[in-house]
Amino acid sequence: MSITKTLPILQNQKQLESLLNNYDKMKVLVVGGAGYIGSITNSELKKANFETVVFDSLENGHKWAIKNTKLIRGNLLNIDEIKNALKSEKPDGVIHFAAYIEAGESMIDPAKYYRNNIIGSLNLLDAMVQTNANNLVFSSTAAVYGNPKRIPIAEKSPKKPTNCYGETKLAVEKMIKWFHKIHNINYVTLRYFNASGATIDGSLGEAHQPESHIIPIFLTHILQERDFAIFGDDYNTPDGTCVRDYIHVNDLASAHILALKALLSKQNHKINTAYNVGTGKGYSNKEIAEKIIQITKTKNSYQIEPRRSGDPDELVANSNKIKQVLNWSPKHSDLETIITTAFRWHNKYNTA
Repeated sequence: MSITKTLPILQNQKQLESLLNNYDKMKVLVVGGAGYIGSITNSELKKANFETVVFDSLENGHKWAIKNTKLIRGNLLNIDEIKNALKSEKPDGVIHFAAYIEAGESMIDPAKYYRNNIIGSLNLLDAMVQTNANNLVFSSTAAVYGNPKRIPIAEKSPKKPTNCYGETKLAVEKMIKWFHKIHNINYVTLRYFNASGATIDGSLGEAHQPESHIIPIFLTHILQERDFAIFGDDYNTPDGTCVRDYIHVNDLASAHILALKALLSKQNHKINTAYNVGTGKGYSNKEIAEKIIQITKTKNSYQIEPRRSGDPDELVANSNKIKQVLNWSPKHSDLETIITTAFRWHNKYNTA
């Protein structure tokens, strides 16, 4: 029997706390769990004594990233595959990472993003209703805000995406709210900014093909002794290049786990809402490039190329809500740690 179904009959607070600390009896289905953030969250869940099962098509994920974890190979575009996984595993919670994430590509091939991100998510929600799974952590994005009028961005800021990727994530957020109202699916949505870095122990990191994120692109070019490019220096920012809030992937994983715990413990004042996950400090692309050159002690240089379509000027988070409500705080998200761990990982991954 799912543990969460026993919670309403527990009257003793100490008994409830004891049960919720025994996470080895709780199962999580990590959808898209073989990808970058998904695999690291899966690893951290296991360290926290959760039982995990990964559901992934392996289109962009990697089997080597989920050692000692049961893998169900499937695609959200096939509702029977996700429904069968939910029916057989009976998870206490679901974390949804399975989306295409490249903003630039979404402006070239919007159909790909609408099909995968929206229809895939709809199938997941429909399957959850059919199998009585009712706890969902959704991996969203700061791209739902578009070009915000105020920095840092609060959760109540207007949602005006400037690219199809952000539009698809916003559409899924709206779907989830309606499934909560109509079918009682409880949720936490996490809108995060630029996920970056690699695990502190160097075991897991980014391995996208193709890669679209600035830090791994720059580091790979340095390891290959090639110069790299910054796209656009005519943005409305102090040095003309895009400014982003960078969050270390281990800090991001901890936010997902705290959100999941809030759902499983039925803490109503903490769930059925969205949280920003960031540091509140932004760095420009030029600052990132110069910091990477400094840390890696390289002689490589960078050049400026035309801007990409759909990139907002500046995205920096106001994360006060998640800090106050879920007691989350970033512990590894200083730029030195982000770049150092990423460089260690890419040096290992690209030379393996």
